[in-house]
Amino acid sequence: MSDTPAPRPLPSIGLGRGASGAAVLVVLLAVVTVTGLWHLTQGTSGVGFRDLLRYLLGAREQVGGVPVEDVLTGSRLPRVLAGVAVGVALGTAGALLQSITRNPLASPDTLAVTAGAYLALTAFAAAGIAIPLWASGAVAFAGGLLAAGLVLGLVGAASGAASTRLILAGSAVAMALDAATAMTLILFKEGTTGLYAWGSGSLAQLNLDAATRAAPVIALGLVVALLLARRLDVLGLGDDAAASLGVPVRATRILTVLAAVTLTAISVTLAGPLAFVGLAAPVAVRLAAGRIGVLSRHAFLIPACGLAGALLVLLADVVLRAVLGAQAAASIPTGIPTSLLGAVVIVILALRLRDLGTAPRAQVAVRSYPRFLAVVIVAAVLLAATVLVGLLAGSLWLRTGDLALWLQGTAPDLIARALDDRAPRVAAAVTAGAALALAGTVVQGTVRNPLAEPGILGITAGAGLGAVIVVTSGLPLPLLVVAAVVTGLATFALIALLSCRGGFLPDRFLLIGIGCGYALSSTSTFLLLRADPYDTPRIFTWLSGTTYGRTFDDVLPVAIVLLIATPCVAAMRRQLDLLAVDEDTPQIFGVRRERTRLLLLTIAATLAAVSVIAVGVVSFVGLVAPHLARALTGVRHARVIPAAMLLGALLVAAADTLGRTLIAPSQIPAGLMMALLGAPYFIWLLHRSRTSAGGR
Repeated sequence: MSDTPAPRPLPSIGLGRGASGAAVLVVLLAVVTVTGLWHLTQGTSGVGFRDLLRYLLGAREQVGGVPVEDVLTGSRLPRVLAGVAVGVALGTAGALLQSITRNPLASPDTLAVTAGAYLALTAFAAAGIAIPLWASGAVAFAGGLLAAGLVLGLVGAASGAASTRLILAGSAVAMALDAATAMTLILFKEGTTGLYAWGSGSLAQLNLDAATRAAPVIALGLVVALLLARRLDVLGLGDDAAASLGVPVRATRILTVLAAVTLTAISVTLAGPLAFVGLAAPVAVRLAAGRIGVLSRHAFLIPACGLAGALLVLLADVVLRAVLGAQAAASIPTGIPTSLLGAVVIVILALRLRDLGTAPRAQVAVRSYPRFLAVVIVAAVLLAATVLVGLLAGSLWLRTGDLALWLQGTAPDLIARALDDRAPRVAAAVTAGAALALAGTVVQGTVRNPLAEPGILGITAGAGLGAVIVVTSGLPLPLLVVAAVVTGLATFALIALLSCRGGFLPDRFLLIGIGCGYALSSTSTFLLLRADPYDTPRIFTWLSGTTYGRTFDDVLPVAIVLLIATPCVAAMRRQLDLLAVDEDTPQIFGVRRERTRLLLLTIAATLAAVSVIAVGVVSFVGLVAPHLARALTGVRHARVIPAAMLLGALLVAAADTLGRTLIAPSQIPAGLMMALLGAPYFIWLLHRSRTSAGGR
């Protein structure tokens, strides 16, 4: 006889609890049905509730010369069914991902599944490859699976990923994939027409075909999820406990991730990347499980999350139409309000989470002073060379002699026009890069996280929103500077106000900043889509980060703020060194921790906000430059600050030059180039920090 104990049976659900769970599902189904019926009464045509009721009773009438039947089956019913299908798919996928990672912030969006699926479909559209729905789903599945595998591999799904690390990894990968998507949209305008609005999530359907073809796939994914329900219940007890109870842990994880990615892929194929439904729906159900205990069982949790997802999608669409009117709301993707909702959920969860010290720490060796001098000299020489190349390179390549003639004012007209355009762009890239690097250095030091930066914290998104408001409102362009700075600082003030509750904790600050960034980006998209379509490509390119059309007047505010902020931060280098250690060391040395942290972050927010004037919204500079500086010069901020500023200026100048020359005369925005260059480094940094943490 074997000495190995037999696996204990999986937990069972009593009849009483099963009945109460069924009652909850029935109530949710009823609410979804009522909301769907309300949705059917809305639309751009004149068909109302009474017209639909008479049609159901057998009358065959026309409203405005259009048969009621055509309106119902050709527009409204397909939209409702698409909303239900997408909501069920994303709600179920979010529930599965949260359970498998044991993380309340996991979702198709925070794991970059949506971004991967969207990029894959956009790439096929740009290539002009026409594929049927089932093939589109397979393409989206492949892209989403690769993205999810990358994020989960970086954070370590097997042990339950820490919230901050998961969101940082997912945000970085999603930003890189979104940058690649944006580049594809810009470079292949003809083949990707309409994909920008669709990329925000749209329920618009031509007929019932897409929803009916997607339904079997969603049903299959839901069945697989329900078959895994009891395993997921036990897996929540921990890997060791689940294995002792006979649950195949690895196989369960693989099947769960595959089911979640399949559901996400089919929803992206059907309605585009509808943001944050997969986060908000499971969170709402799990919060309700605190009062309704039966919802903690996956047999009821999974269908409840699916129904809650359908309800959220329909409510977002129907409320948008009720507030703006059907005609105005027709141009606004449903993904805009769902993104706002998801951002609120992230902030609420961040306020509920304790700071666990899970942020990865930078492991940096001590560097000598001669090495620091060598790094500064080499960086300065490389920056000077990049500036020179930036002035000479472009669709028209110049020589150094042409530059000398331009400086003397005797250059031919063609050369003069070229340099008059390039010089302000190079100056904008250099000053903005230095400002973003200094801001990133301050943020990373104050929140003690080498993976933080102004772009991830939402400060640049806030500044970008201010600029979009000016452009889309027809206000005078000189107000753009003021609006960008004011909204960037207001964003920081909001993040700081929310973060200070219960102590100004670094992890909480990061998560709240990420949530606010999502909300502000969605608002910018909302304003962009309501603006003049003629301006959309120009504004979209600007939001992607570009120096196009910059003048020295745009560079001046950045230079002034940089000249003021640099000595201020340098004077506080000792406080930065102490804040970067831990929470107790600053107090031991007499540093007023909260006050100093708030002052430093205010300076960083100002730098990030004003940089938007020169280069638009550029990410990863504030991440990569400070980390490279620490790796090359050591952790002392007296050395990190000048090295990071030189490296930041070098990175943005190089990205701008590459963007202007790689496919000249067409151009790639500097922000997209920076994201494509910075994201792989960020991913490597996450992997390295995980490896070093595992080795300790």
